[in-house]
Amino acid sequence: MISLFVSSSPTSGSVLTARGLEPAADSLSLSLSAPSPLTLSLKNRNKRKNYIDAYRNICLVCPARLSGTKDLDSKLFGQHLAKKVILNAVSGFISNPKPKKPLTLSLHGWTGTGKNFVSKIIAENIYEGGLNSDYVHLFVATLHFPHASNITLYKDQLQLWIRGNVSTCARSIFIFDEMDKMHAGLIDAIKPFLDYYDHVDGVSYQKAIFIFLSNAGAERITDVALDFWRSGKQREEIKLKDMEPALSVSAFNNKNSGFWHSSLIDRNLIDYFVPFLPLEYKHLKMCIRVEMQSRGFEIDEDIVTKVAEEMTFFPKEERVFSDKGCKTVFTKLDYYYDD
Repeated sequence: MISLFVSSSPTSGSVLTARGLEPAADSLSLSLSAPSPLTLSLKNRNKRKNYIDAYRNICLVCPARLSGTKDLDSKLFGQHLAKKVILNAVSGFISNPKPKKPLTLSLHGWTGTGKNFVSKIIAENIYEGGLNSDYVHLFVATLHFPHASNITLYKDQLQLWIRGNVSTCARSIFIFDEMDKMHAGLIDAIKPFLDYYDHVDGVSYQKAIFIFLSNAGAERITDVALDFWRSGKQREEIKLKDMEPALSVSAFNNKNSGFWHSSLIDRNLIDYFVPFLPLEYKHLKMCIRVEMQSRGFEIDEDIVTKVAEEMTFFPKEERVFSDKGCKTVFTKLDYYYDD
């Protein structure tokens, strides 16, 4: 096994770091024809448990599990465009036995608007282990690709890692976070895997899913949302066509973006540019209530209001949108429930 990327994880604890050039399912080699764990004679209970845990994580996708509507409706707020696009795109792709190309989603918006949460929901609705599945791979630009001087090495390693994992599991999921901080040109290394090819060097990538998360284009998203607000229109009136063309152009022309002059955009290999709208005061209160419930507390509207009012908003005069979304409301709750 050859070491690929940095093996340590950010403090968030949600990042799956690449473990080597050749994929592995812990100490077991599994295939779709693996025998039932109930028929295996194992030396002890621990070995039996390890096998069953690995067996459940096998590369099988059950379309019936793709029912993320409940999670999206109850925990993702103010994102009517993202909800519709994500649910339709992913469920449609998974139910298609012979897709022409991999599904590629590019999620754009300010911090705290729900991009990471949505990628987590996608993973959980396809694999039981979610982000912890051996078939879901999360790369963070500043962690896994920190040095511009190593870009050629990163390209080679990234190609090898994706090729090895898709060879093991055609339905592999690859998530690239902080695309706005990725070195320009690096992501083009995976262009052959996203194109309309039946096979590349004997491997088919047509059933894989690639998700890109970025702050690029957030200014344009805010401009549209603010124009609707100032015109007295509901944000739910915003259509994907109001955003998507400008998002692709913004990402392509942004010199600070990993998509700068990228062939992925130039060759129309990104299936959906998904805008995440900036969140308003009412959305923050929804986030706070959900966090209270997840901690087992009864909803206290006084605390909900206090936490929401501690957040900062923009533009300075109108104070319409939260500048950090829901990202910090969870830590602010600690102050009120600190024993």
